[in-house]
Amino acid sequence: MRSSQAAPQDTRLGDTRRKTKKRGRCASSLVSCVLCLVSCVLCLVSCVLSCNPACPHRVSTVCWRGEIFMANLSESMAWLARRDGSVVIGHGPFEAAAAMPAAGTAFYVRDFALREARPWKIPAAVEVIDSGEFATRHVAVAAAPCQWQALDAAPFAAVFQEVMAAIHAGLFEKTVPVVTETGCCNHAPGPAIIAAMARQSAPLYSFGWSQGDSGFAGATPELLISLDGLRLETMALAGTARRDDCDVFAVDSKEIREHEYVAQALVAKLTDLGHLQRCPREILDLGSIVHFLTSLRLDLHQPQSPEALVQRLHPTPALGPLPRTADTLALLLEWRDRLGCPDTFGAPFGVWHAGRFDAVVAIRGLWWNNCQLTLPAGCGIIEASRLVNEWRELRLKREAVKAGACMPMGSV
Repeated sequence: MRSSQAAPQDTRLGDTRRKTKKRGRCASSLVSCVLCLVSCVLCLVSCVLSCNPACPHRVSTVCWRGEIFMANLSESMAWLARRDGSVVIGHGPFEAAAAMPAAGTAFYVRDFALREARPWKIPAAVEVIDSGEFATRHVAVAAAPCQWQALDAAPFAAVFQEVMAAIHAGLFEKTVPVVTETGCCNHAPGPAIIAAMARQSAPLYSFGWSQGDSGFAGATPELLISLDGLRLETMALAGTARRDDCDVFAVDSKEIREHEYVAQALVAKLTDLGHLQRCPREILDLGSIVHFLTSLRLDLHQPQSPEALVQRLHPTPALGPLPRTADTLALLLEWRDRLGCPDTFGAPFGVWHAGRFDAVVAIRGLWWNNCQLTLPAGCGIIEASRLVNEWRELRLKREAVKAGACMPMGSV
């Protein structure tokens, strides 16, 4: 009798134990689910912080609409290589703003005449990498075959004579007209140009701005502003020759005078802002061509906004008129328009990132719109200039750009 009663009790005890184990497994699964949910929330928060333009920690990876991805050539992108070897890359869509954001990242993309009302372009995503990684990320892309149109010297010769007349009349000491070569490619040249310019290295500053089927990219030797706290750096870059003529260039009075116009003008504009150090003039070797370079460093008395410094310095006499007045600038803009110069050639191109502002002068680049290519180059004209020499210098600069972009030199 006892054994018949014990069997149901054992059965009930086994059922209770099985239910307890099942509840334990359910509780464990519930804890795992909660932990997984918390992990997902933390990941999402991290992603949102990375995407927030105001977040100062938005580096290394790119976040866009909650997705982490490796940067690629984008239909909407901007970049600037900086003095310290880093490259700031912005991915669109970009929000245009009239004022620089207090924090985060914004690119400064403006026309030469500084007429653009909203020059600050705030990217949807940002990454900061070193120039070596940026170069290797852009594998060699075959250049689009391009038919360059032969340049007619007559329009430039007419402008040259007008410039010389203005110099003799006392209106200018120096100005910089721009000649533009054009071409047509078999297919969109943008990706190949971007890849070629991304692989350029110091002392050149690689830069680019691409929006759909149009954009520009280059590798400029000219720094306009590097501003970090109260430390400001800039340069005078003027005077050009072939590398083979470097020995003669070093003592060429015309080239030295042209360079000194630029250096002295910058010193005059900066002296009242702080303690200025002017470095000795040197020769910057860019491979096929050389320039005179004078570096300038300034410890500011008080903080200065990037916008105010751009307004003060741009255009320097390296790309603009000397003296710079409303009348002389208007004349230069007229000559640029007549010779087909893009609005953004020679303009300041910069980036504000993590409390630091860097801007270069947008020269030594290519501008494209669908399959159409534009290659501008400027030359400084002073009283001692000669037409044939300036025409030769313009060709030298354009050939250097084509070589950097791996493009054919000839015209049709």
